[in-house]
Amino acid sequence: MIAELRSTVLRWTGALPVLSAILLALTWGRSLPAALVAVVSCFLAGSVLAAVHHAEVIAHRVGEPFGSLVLAVAVTIIEVALIVTLMADGGDNSSALARDTVFAAVMITCNGIVGLSLLVGALKRRVAVFNAEGTGAALATVTTLAGLSLVLPRFTTSGSEAQFSPPQLIFAALAALVLYGMFVTTQTVRHRDYFLPVTTSGRVVDAEDHADPPSSRVALTSLVLLALALIAVVGLAKAVSPTIESGVAAAGLPSSVVGIVIALLVLLPETIAAVRAARRDRVQTSLNLGLGSAMASIGLTIPAVAAASVWLPGPLELGLGATHMVLLALTVVVGTLTVVPGRATPLQGGIHLALLAAYIVLAVSP
Repeated sequence: MIAELRSTVLRWTGALPVLSAILLALTWGRSLPAALVAVVSCFLAGSVLAAVHHAEVIAHRVGEPFGSLVLAVAVTIIEVALIVTLMADGGDNSSALARDTVFAAVMITCNGIVGLSLLVGALKRRVAVFNAEGTGAALATVTTLAGLSLVLPRFTTSGSEAQFSPPQLIFAALAALVLYGMFVTTQTVRHRDYFLPVTTSGRVVDAEDHADPPSSRVALTSLVLLALALIAVVGLAKAVSPTIESGVAAAGLPSSVVGIVIALLVLLPETIAAVRAARRDRVQTSLNLGLGSAMASIGLTIPAVAAASVWLPGPLELGLGATHMVLLALTVVVGTLTVVPGRATPLQGGIHLALLAAYIVLAVSP
């Protein structure tokens, strides 16, 4: 057991969070030159990868669907940290950063991760099979959260345009927390079997048979390293945030691209995990990761930024524009038609990826 623990700690995923924390201590509160920003960015990206790796170790220990939940929450903590960090700087476009990042996360997860997972799973097994009950419940929750948090602010009359009034914001935050809590209870307690992967023959897979779970000591070590990596991500993100915003502005891109950059950064490792699961004929696990991340992104980020808005400078804009509402509506309709049969061909995966491509193109060239 000692040898197993030493092997875990000595791997790069064990060393990188420690090195990133040291770098954070050395650079905190300083203006960084371009060369050092590049170094810090590398450590930031590595810390994100390390954080998700340790979340996966913990996930393997606790099993499905708890594993997908751990990974989704870890990724959302990173996302919230990056959003609040950038908003705290009080830039000209910080008021819409939470909305842009959350919507980017929804499009990347519901179309990118889901589309890639279905495509990979269907190409490998001719048809991707998943549990329609669990996936449908996740999609319904994501749809409701997105509608309450990102669509309604554009049509309310009590607050300013695209903004909730304080009572409305409190309601949206509480509703997001309650719905997310109800879904987690459904996923992990009352209807856990709805979220377990199924094979193409319809057999429910209640345990992974390709590797033994890590020991409790290894899982505990990963938990500590996960916390350290998340702290490093928060601090290093604050160090490079001016460079991210100035780079987007220098390229002549809309400010919403900053939100896409943040979402891509934190969701890339989870995308890799979802594709790996799809290749192992665990498409349901991939969908748990994708839709679970979308749900956590809204259900946890909106309450967090709502609470932070008390001390953050500037207003909090949450309402989507007309183009994004159309893309969200298409995503919901296509997602519903994909989920209902419980089986998908490569075509469904391609349709979701086409919606993601449309979102990115329109974000760069509105």
